[in-house]
Amino acid sequence: MSGLSLPRVRELLEACRRVRVLVVGDVMLDQFIWGRVSRISPEAPVPVVEFERESFMPGGAANVARNLTALGGHADLFGVIGEDAQGAQLVELLQAQRVDCSGLVRVPAYHTSTKTRIVAHTQQVTRLDRETRGDIGADTVARLLERIDAGLDAAGAVSVGDYGKGVVTQTLLEGLSRRCAARNRWLSLDPKPVHRRTLTGLSLITPNRKEAFELAGLEDDTRHPDPRRDPQLQRVVARLLEELAPKVLLITLGELGMLLCRPGAEPFHVPTVAREVFDVSGAGDTVIASFTLAIAAGATPVEAAIFSNHAAGVVVGKVGTATVSPEELLASFEEHA
Repeated sequence: MSGLSLPRVRELLEACRRVRVLVVGDVMLDQFIWGRVSRISPEAPVPVVEFERESFMPGGAANVARNLTALGGHADLFGVIGEDAQGAQLVELLQAQRVDCSGLVRVPAYHTSTKTRIVAHTQQVTRLDRETRGDIGADTVARLLERIDAGLDAAGAVSVGDYGKGVVTQTLLEGLSRRCAARNRWLSLDPKPVHRRTLTGLSLITPNRKEAFELAGLEDDTRHPDPRRDPQLQRVVARLLEELAPKVLLITLGELGMLLCRPGAEPFHVPTVAREVFDVSGAGDTVIASFTLAIAAGATPVEAAIFSNHAAGVVVGKVGTATVSPEELLASFEEHA
C-alpha cells in the first residue's frame, strides 16, 4: 500500500519503543469461557455449551494499554476499579504485559467491569456483563486528574477510551483537554455518542460509521462502496469537522477499511488489509492505540492511519480481544507490499 514503506514501518516501530502514552477511561476484565455445543437444552431452546477452558484478558481502555505495550510502547493506565477479585486479577494481567497500573483508582463500592463471553466453536453464544454504571463522583475525577498530572510531562500522548461506564465524564474530558493543550500533547478519543459529551479540543476522534452518524445527528440509510463518494458519509464528515474541530477524524468502516479526514484536506481512504475476520471485538482499541502510538513516534496522520489499519487487520484475524506484535505488523506490510 502506498504511503508507508517497510523501512519506514521499521523506523516507526523503533521510535515506538521510546514513547509513553497515558490511557484514560473505562477499564474492564474480559472473561472467555470456551466450549463446544453438541445438543440443545431440553429445558429451553438454547444450546448446551460443554465447558473446555476459560481465559481472561484486559478489556476496554485496559485493552488499549496492552495494545500499546504489545507494539513496544510504554503505557500508563488511569481508570477506576473496585476492591474486588476482578480488579486484582485485571491489575495482575496488566502488570504481566508491562502496563503501569499506578494510575488506577480503587473505589470500595465499585464493581470492576467484567464481561463474560461464552464461545463455542469460535462463535460467541452469549455475553454476561457485571459492572457498576453511572458517572464517577467529583472526588474520583479529581484523584484521577491528580495522578494524570504527575505523568503527563513524561508522556507523548493521551488516549481516552469511553465505553459508557461512567469514568469519562465531561469534567474529566475538559480537564484532560486543558492539560494536553497547555503541554502541547496529542489527545485521542474513542467516543460513546450516547453520552452527548462536548468533544471539542481533541487531536483525534475515532468513531465507527454508526457512531459518526450518531455524533452528527444524521440518519444512515444508504451506503456507497467507495466512502469518498458516499454523500451521506461526506455530510457527516463535514459536520463533525466543523462542529468538533479535531485535528484528525478517523472513521472506521469495517470491511471498507477507514476514512482519514482533516480540515482543509480531501478525505484519505485506507482499504482494509484483513484477510479473514474471526472477531472484531477490541479492533477499535487496536486502531486508537496504534494510531496514537505512531503519531507520538513521529508519523504523519496518513502514515498513522495506514499503520493502524494493518494493526487492526491482524487482530480481527484472532479470536477474542487481541493485540498485534511488531513482528506480526511487519509481516502484514511485507504481505501487502
